[in-house]
Amino acid sequence: MNRLAKGVAALVASISGFALVGAAPVRADGGRDVVLVGNSASGTVSFLDGRTFQNLGSFNVIPDLKQRLDAMNVVQRAAYEVVKQQEGGDRFADDVYVSPDGRSLYVSRGNLDDVAAFDIASGQMLWRFQVDGFKADHAALSPDGTRLTVSATTAEKAQVIDTATGRLAAEFHTGTYPHANDYSPDGKYLYNSSIGVTALSQVLEPLKGARQLTVVDPATFRVIRTYTFGHGVRPAAFTRDNRTAYIQLSYLNGFVEFDLATGKIVRTVQMPFSAAGAALAPDKYPNNSAHHGMALSGDESRLCDVGTIDDYTAVISRPGLTTAGTVTYPIGSIPYWATSSADGQHCLVTLSGQNAVSVVDYRTATEVARVRVGAFPQRERLGRVPQDVLDSLSPAAG
Repeated sequence: MNRLAKGVAALVASISGFALVGAAPVRADGGRDVVLVGNSASGTVSFLDGRTFQNLGSFNVIPDLKQRLDAMNVVQRAAYEVVKQQEGGDRFADDVYVSPDGRSLYVSRGNLDDVAAFDIASGQMLWRFQVDGFKADHAALSPDGTRLTVSATTAEKAQVIDTATGRLAAEFHTGTYPHANDYSPDGKYLYNSSIGVTALSQVLEPLKGARQLTVVDPATFRVIRTYTFGHGVRPAAFTRDNRTAYIQLSYLNGFVEFDLATGKIVRTVQMPFSAAGAALAPDKYPNNSAHHGMALSGDESRLCDVGTIDDYTAVISRPGLTTAGTVTYPIGSIPYWATSSADGQHCLVTLSGQNAVSVVDYRTATEVARVRVGAFPQRERLGRVPQDVLDSLSPAAG
């Protein structure tokens, strides 16, 4: 790259609010690795380049918002308002996935209590599935892209949707307030975690219901076993050998190392409080979460632990579970989720209070980019999208 080209690249990065990281060659099939960022308050999905993390544009996932609100009966509207109040505002794009061919977008629309599929290039809604209960939560797309599992929070179940038709294919019972859904790295297991009734105060922990990790056979969607916890099961990261999980728990300012064979906590890692985090009463934690966001580097040598109430991201070395470094954010940044990049070398952390994504280098434990997205970003997922589809996106950041 000559001096002029380098100067132009630097200027574009400066204006857009991100730093370019590495090269981003277009795939031979015309596609590109991307990071999907669900902007829950604005009801959009931002598409970031999977290598440079440049914001490529966004997609509106609530074009039917007025229609959905108008169609609610009295009970549904009351539930909508309750969920909205508990979440601290509208949360429309809860979880997001793209189909294997990169042309369809699947969105769990939290407050609207449904899942919608869109043709990205045309913007057309392909189908809409109404989730049981009153809130649609985290989701997981099967490796082959044919099944989307979403937590029906208040119904105490997870529902499995056929992505081709938008119809219910299966469902299974979970603990109280099912939350995250995660496939094991080899696709052999599907894990569902439940957090209990988060509206109850900490002193009422025994009344919050079944807080468990439910292990499911993704071929039959039958429950294989359950692991019971004394606190809500928050984000988790699973090792490739299916032996270990690193799990954040409600109220814990840190995480645990969990043996999946014995069903026991091996180690509990207490992370330091920031001054603001220490001053916050547990009942003021966001939905009981002190830390919310876990990811493993590509070589599984390091963990990314997101300190939600502490406004930091800690990079943890394995197997010793010692802190390699910490990225600190301004008070009120609300770091809320973690996903590893396609190359496994970076941890992508949503800063819900800053409407941005922080890109943290696993090796150096430093922030190497900050990318502007939409309002209150939460879940991030990886995918591959053809260039002609990316060209159809709105130029808005989110």
